[in-house]
Amino acid sequence: MAAINPSVFLLTVNGQIEGANFPEYDNLYCKYCFVYGHDWAPTSGLEEGITQITCKGSQSSHKLIWNFPLETTFKSTNPTGWPQLVVSVYGPDVFGNDVVRGYGATHIPFTPGQHTRTIPMFVPEPTWRLQKFTSWLMGRRPEYTDPKVVAQGEGREGLFRI
Repeated sequence: MAAINPSVFLLTVNGQIEGANFPEYDNLYCKYCFVYGHDWAPTSGLEEGITQITCKGSQSSHKLIWNFPLETTFKSTNPTGWPQLVVSVYGPDVFGNDVVRGYGATHIPFTPGQHTRTIPMFVPEPTWRLQKFTSWLMGRRPEYTDPKVVAQGEGREGLFRI
C-alpha cells in the first residue's frame, strides 16, 4: 500500500511590530514569538525574537517606535491551531530591574493583504496585598514563566512567577 502524502499549504507572515503606547513608561523593548498548533511547522524565518530598546519621541503622541521586521513562513495540512503572534513588553522599574510591562497576543490574519492589528496588553497581578508589596520591594513582579501561555485560553491563571 502506498503512503498517502497529504497536500500542504503555506502561510507567509511579512510585517513589522511598529510600536506601542505605554504613556507611563519609557525605554521599553519587545520580545515576540509565534504559537501554533501541532499540524503546523515553520519552514523559514525566525519563530521568536527581541527588538531594540526605544525611547519616546518628542512629539505630542509620545509613542514608542520599534519598526521591527517580522518574516516567517509556516506549512500545515490543517488550519486548526492557526498561528498567533505573542508579544511581551519589558522595561526598567525604579530600581533598574527589567520587569514586564505587558503581554498580548493576536491571530495572524486569515486573509491575504495588508492588515493592521492593535494588541491589547495586560500584566498579571498578585492576588494578595502582601505578595504585591514584597514583589515591589524585591523588584520581582509577577510574570509568566512561558509567555506562550498568553495565546492559550485555558490554564493562564496561576502560571506566573514572582
